[in-house]
Amino acid sequence: MSAALLVIPWLGYRYILEMESYLGRGQQQVVLGTARALATALSERPELFNTGGFSRARPDGDLYVYPVFYPLVIDDDTLLDWRDYQQYEQYYREGSDLPNPLNVNTSFRNGSEGDPLGYRLMLGEYNHMLWLYLRVEDHYPVLRSRDSLRLDRSDALQLSMVNRDGIFERYFISPYGNEFLYPYHVGTDLADFASFAYEPRISGRFKLTPEGYEYELRMPLEMLGEKLGVALYDIDDPEGRSLDAIVSTSSVNGPEFLGSLQRPTPEIDRIVAGMGHTSSRVRVVDRSQRILLSTGDIETATGLMLVDDEPERNRPLQWVKTNLLGWIYERVLTRPTANFVDELYEEGTMEGEHVVSALLGTPQAGFRTLDDGVTRILEAAWPIVVNNQVLGAVAVDQNMNGIRTFRNQALETLFDTMLGILLLTATALFLFATSLSTRIRTLRNQAERIIDEKGRLTNTIEPSRSADEIGDLSRSFSNIVERLSQYTHYLENMSSRLSHELRTPVTVVRSSLENLRFIREDEESEVYIQRAEEGISRLNLILTNMSEAARLEQILQNSDKEATELNKVIEACVAEYRQIYPGTPFVTDISKRAVMITGTAEYIAQMMDKVVANAVEFSLPGKPIRVTCNEDTGEAVITVSNCGPCLEPHMKDRIFDSMVSIRPEGRKKVPHLGMGLHIARMITQYHDGYIYADNLLEQEGVILVVRLPLRNEKAFIQP
Repeated sequence: MSAALLVIPWLGYRYILEMESYLGRGQQQVVLGTARALATALSERPELFNTGGFSRARPDGDLYVYPVFYPLVIDDDTLLDWRDYQQYEQYYREGSDLPNPLNVNTSFRNGSEGDPLGYRLMLGEYNHMLWLYLRVEDHYPVLRSRDSLRLDRSDALQLSMVNRDGIFERYFISPYGNEFLYPYHVGTDLADFASFAYEPRISGRFKLTPEGYEYELRMPLEMLGEKLGVALYDIDDPEGRSLDAIVSTSSVNGPEFLGSLQRPTPEIDRIVAGMGHTSSRVRVVDRSQRILLSTGDIETATGLMLVDDEPERNRPLQWVKTNLLGWIYERVLTRPTANFVDELYEEGTMEGEHVVSALLGTPQAGFRTLDDGVTRILEAAWPIVVNNQVLGAVAVDQNMNGIRTFRNQALETLFDTMLGILLLTATALFLFATSLSTRIRTLRNQAERIIDEKGRLTNTIEPSRSADEIGDLSRSFSNIVERLSQYTHYLENMSSRLSHELRTPVTVVRSSLENLRFIREDEESEVYIQRAEEGISRLNLILTNMSEAARLEQILQNSDKEATELNKVIEACVAEYRQIYPGTPFVTDISKRAVMITGTAEYIAQMMDKVVANAVEFSLPGKPIRVTCNEDTGEAVITVSNCGPCLEPHMKDRIFDSMVSIRPEGRKKVPHLGMGLHIARMITQYHDGYIYADNLLEQEGVILVVRLPLRNEKAFIQP
């Protein structure tokens, strides 16, 4: 049942995931509606897609010229003044057919090895001037020597154009280093130095960079007609200086292959800016999928306005969330990141499925996961239709970081709440379990103290006043112990009471038999009188044995201990046993050194009487009784072994209990109540030792071992 409670956080987790999916679908409809609204506004201005200072663009090498609304600086040694327009730059690289899929003459390499070549190109128009820059990727730039007249023996830039008079012209730039540019008008043969003519209308600068180098230049628009081509020449060998690669926007060797110039109108910027969609990235494309306008940043286009939570006022709680839970969240939850690159739109064209579908007349919206596997992009496109003709499309993009952040915040709140509840519950259960275990431990300790080491009831259980089950159990145990104590006390005193009560009638019977002997003395009456006297003797022995244990226990409680030389006591006892049991041989192994204990020699002798009598009675005829007394690991050890029947395993400990006897009926010549070994254990415990029995290993028989602590002489030295 407790495990079923884990379903609650799982249901909360599933609810948050469903909410994330629902918000994603809602955001998808919002983005598609935004694209529709912008497309509707632009469809009312079809002239925006037909006007411009240059001819319409073709997809094979056309170049876009974007309007610039503030002056640019050539000699500032940086491209920072282009930062608002760098999103429109186009990327050309070696071995690629982008962005001109129909032109196969934009890339050339002499051989299969060399430095990969590529560059990013941007063109802008400001104050009747054409501005452009190239950011070149070239790890081994080879510059023109100061004493060289050749322009084609180093890395160079070629501008090919058709002027307003329809004449095809070529300009070559081969820099010496970080300096202003010296462009030359060249003919068809680059080896003809006489045909070189400096062109002062083209100005700019050259700068080496860690990635390669940069060109930034400008020229008056009056130099240009409708076509322009840019080619970059690469030389990697500074010794041989042979041409290795060419990357161009189009074929630059004839006017028929040059790309056309296209200039987007700024009116589109004003229409889109007037819609105020600052939480999305909006791009307007024409039918050739060229970007006419791009506003907004996909990294910050979350679509949601998330409000940061107020900081926690509880500093310890905030520290726990930041240092402990935050570490867990960072590894469990997928954190959205703004450091991603949408490579699909890195070029000057848009090639997404939604854009292609919109240019075919069908709006489309969907999700796309980037290569990092973490960032998801929501993208929607709506066609710009005028007179049933698609002029372009509006693409609106957002990243899903906002919803994912919202989901993570919800999951963190859920986890924090569940963790707090679990901690409170665990604390409450721990305190409750501690209380229960404490009470149970107290009850256990009281139960363990009820019986002492001698097996006597010495304590009771304090009944609990609690009304729960443990309180009922405590009261039940207390009642049981009290009744058991009364019954045990009754059993302990029964032998002394019986002994006291039966001695009087036994004395009367004995005296009567003695008187009867003097009255009649025939043979028949003498037999009956003798039998009666034997029965009285047996009964008197039983009474003596019954009272011996109780009397001895009382005596031991008031006896004093003294230094006793145990080995001498055992020797004296064995000497007496040889006289008492003349038919039983005794074998001894008694230490010659003094084995000193703290005790009473009389009680040691009484203990030995019981143990030896038991061994003699169970010994086989003619077999010796072996008695030893030595020191072993700080203890005095007495053993008495005999050859005879072995003990049953369950009787090895029970034979030392009171009223336990394992003698067969046929061997009971005198009455036995099983008190001998019980008395031996009482005396052993009085001397702080212990006694146990075991079967012999080498032959059939039993050995009884008594282990007593040696006397500590230092403890008895008087100060």
